Amino acid sequence: MYSYIARQPILDIKKNTIGYELLFRDGPKNTFPAVEAEEATSRLLSDHFISAHCNATNDKLGFVNFPHQSLINLVPTLFNSNNLVVEILEDCIPNQELLAAVKTLSERGYKLALDDFEPHPDWTPFLPYINIIKFDIQATPILKAKLFIRHCKKYNISFLAEKVENYEEFELAKSVGFTYFQGYFFSKPEMLQQRSMRPNQLSTIQLYKEISAPIIDFEAVEKQLVKDVSLSYKLLRFVNLSSVIDQPINSFKQALVYLGENKLRQFISLVAVAHATKNKPHSLYTLSIHRAKLCELIVNKTSIDLEPSQAFLVGLFSLLEPLLDQPLDELLQRLPISTEIKLALTKRTGSLGMLLLAIESYEKADWLTITQCCAALKITEEEFTTYYQESAEWVDDVAS
Repeated sequence: MYSYIARQPILDIKKNTIGYELLFRDGPKNTFPAVEAEEATSRLLSDHFISAHCNATNDKLGFVNFPHQSLINLVPTLFNSNNLVVEILEDCIPNQELLAAVKTLSERGYKLALDDFEPHPDWTPFLPYINIIKFDIQATPILKAKLFIRHCKKYNISFLAEKVENYEEFELAKSVGFTYFQGYFFSKPEMLQQRSMRPNQLSTIQLYKEISAPIIDFEAVEKQLVKDVSLSYKLLRFVNLSSVIDQPINSFKQALVYLGENKLRQFISLVAVAHATKNKPHSLYTLSIHRAKLCELIVNKTSIDLEPSQAFLVGLFSLLEPLLDQPLDELLQRLPISTEIKLALTKRTGSLGMLLLAIESYEKADWLTITQCCAALKITEEEFTTYYQESAEWVDDVAS
């Protein structure tokens, strides 16, 4: 399964790309789909900011449309303020509730833009908190925009000309005070495709039920998270994007503690909205879970000096590369996990790496390597086979 996004570059006066507007697509056609704005924003954020943000913007600014309710709910605060521009859609209602949200976002360091702006007195209280105003120069004449630009000299606002279609429009927009530009004159929206990991619907629903309780049961949440490799990966990516990590994370429980109740509720809500449709998990998901449980089971039932949570995580993430069609090294760079776990996944080093090598060899019926791995792990081949069968039964229970 793939997810899609269109991006259109935003340039400065010297035609240097300073960022991209990210546009949701639900298929390979470069047109906006017939979905609600809230769903479009949630799916874009879930698939491309949590999963692979750097691929979408090349570390430049990402301009993302936020509908009214997502702003009220402070959804942008789920993400790093350094490279996100929060676009306030033109159909947002400029009321006191929205103004309070805009003030909060501004205080927290987020860059704010008014999209497809039409001057109106109701927007005046917002102007001290706005960084960029975007004018559609096909809908608002450039000379009319010029008057508003002059009116806003007392504010620290930059102006962006949208839908610039030719050289003459570019030059005229520059002359009246626009400093950023976007449109077909520079580039049409470019389609990007990437492998998408969609959470199991049952896991998502059960998680949503857990976070709806007045007090979150973190153990119950962890039990649901470890059943779904997509949710697990997105969770650690989310922790890395939204928190200051002072030490590597070695378990999902540790990740939950970092987030706290509020951000955990926001994370699950975002994923639930983004993937409300039913998607049958790929066989690779099941194999990931099987490996994870087998790693944990072996550590729990033997004298191997490893943390069961670390072993589970190694097994779960051992198939990220085929799941996401991206190099494993790049994927692991985005996760706040220890060097030991990264080396186990990439080089098969250490006891964790040996454990993973044993499992892969068993799946390939490479009996010589299994014998060598079992000897190194100080378990018998019969024990390994028993644990393999027990973990397979556990996976069947989870699937049912």
